[in-house]
Formats: sequence, C-alpha cells, structure tokens
Amino acid sequence: MTAGFPITIFHNLACGTSRNALAMIRAAGYEPRVVHYLEVGWQREQLRQLLGAMSARPRDILREKGTPAAEFGLLDPAIDDETILDAMLAEPILVNRPIVVTPKGVTLARPSEAVFALLERRPTSFTKEDGEVVYPPTI
Repeated sequence: MTAGFPITIFHNLACGTSRNALAMIRAAGYEPRVVHYLEVGWQREQLRQLLGAMSARPRDILREKGTPAAEFGLLDPAIDDETILDAMLAEPILVNRPIVVTPKGVTLARPSEAVFALLERRPTSFTKEDGEVVYPPTI
C-alpha cells in the first residue's frame, strides 16, 4: 500500500481483467492492498459499503459468466437485493471483479482501464496481457 494514497483491489488471480487492473495500478507506482476475495470471502456490511460507494445494487456487480448465478435463479429480475447478497456471501465468485477502492472512489474496474480514473498518477501507456495498448487520460 502506498502511504498517503491507499488502494485496495478485490482481486481474482484467474481473471485477466483483474490481473490487468492490478498491473495498471502497479505501473502507476502504487502497491495496493490485494484482497483475494475468493479465499477470504465477503462480509455483508463490506459489500453494502462498497455498493453504497459505487451507487450500485447487488445485481449491478453480479457476475453471470462462469458462476452458478443462473443455476441459483439469480438472473430473474424479480429476485430481490437481499437474496443476491445472501448468494454472494455463500458463493464469493458471484461478485464481479475487480473492485478497486481509492481515496478518489470505488469502481468495478470493467474494463480494467476504468481504474485510471481512481488514481492520482497514471502511466503514460500500458500494455494489457492481450497486447492491447491503452493510453490513460492525462490528469
């Protein structure tokens, strides 16, 4: 963690978008606190705070691809927020990633370059794992 500008990334090592976001943060000169949420899980209040900071609802961060969301019936628009939150607590993979927290805000960094809006400094360019070069906006 960089003193004076703490960053936390809720990270899934198996996710390319999450790996790119983490690498972008590091390329900007920060060492974030990395939370491997699949290992440590989620707390209800933690998710509520993140959602509140993003002005989002649980459905907004529900990961469908590669998860049991459909099997659990969570894709039905009639399913309420508390049911989705309960499922996310039971199955952390249901939370989309990466979620990045900095003093400038909280975001679901999809695409990964969305993380740049939350940083005080940025690299002049960054090459993603797939070879795509992105040029962060200047501050």
